[in-house]
Amino acid sequence: MKIAIGCDPNAKEYKAVLIPFIKELGYECTDFGSADPVYANVAIAVAEAVARKEYDRGILICGTGIGVSIAANKVKGAYAALVNNIYQAQRAQLSNNANIITLGAQVTGIELGKCFVREYLSLSFDPNSRSANKVERISEYELGKREE
Repeated sequence: MKIAIGCDPNAKEYKAVLIPFIKELGYECTDFGSADPVYANVAIAVAEAVARKEYDRGILICGTGIGVSIAANKVKGAYAALVNNIYQAQRAQLSNNANIITLGAQVTGIELGKCFVREYLSLSFDPNSRSANKVERISEYELGKREE
């Protein structure tokens, strides 16, 4: 699995710890940078690459994880979930088919962050699950299909 990762300057050290951890788990990992103080720029770059399916999943980090989540979710085909606990990391994939997770370097310790990343990357969405119709409705709306 190919992972795209990026962050703002507030999370540079956090990302520097996650990249080798992701590689140790056996995944490819491409760093989209951390120098731009406008977190939306790296969030959009990662989200576009994931939406184009150049990467299987994305991980974005800023101070709280909120800003990069908002920015990434503006990209058609990107589904970013802010993760604050193990259950959310699991459900981001199992219930919501999120192709990106976001983390807050200033609110989530790195060891917890590693746990969240490991859980998220280890799971796959089941298109036959009871959540499938809910996820499909989000995709339909994105494509302009309004409920009648």
